[in-house]
Amino acid sequence: MNTNEVKDALFPNCPIRNILSRIGDKWSMLVLYTLETDEAKRFKELQRNIPDISQKMLTATLRMLEADGLVKREAFAEVPPRVEYSLSDKGKTLLPHINALLSWATDNMDDIYESRRHYLIKD
Repeated sequence: MNTNEVKDALFPNCPIRNILSRIGDKWSMLVLYTLETDEAKRFKELQRNIPDISQKMLTATLRMLEADGLVKREAFAEVPPRVEYSLSDKGKTLLPHINALLSWATDNMDDIYESRRHYLIKD
């Protein structure tokens, strides 16, 4: 990243603030990761797979990911109504990056916990 790109990061239209902050929030990556399989999932199935997410937050996250074109929502005219969610083609291109980040986090988690422990002890 060159100096101009770093300076541009201070402005709200930069990709760091505009895109990465959306997918880097508390729930988006978990939802995207949960949708990793090729099978579409219903809302309740997603909620079961992410047990600590509220219904309101899951709804908001799915809407945001759909608005960004990362998730597809398909509604079926049935009784009772059925809605299924899956990754869009664009969303699927994000998975290797999410998986790499998860792998890095898993590989470094113990060291990070140890660093946090040492940081808290020294204060």
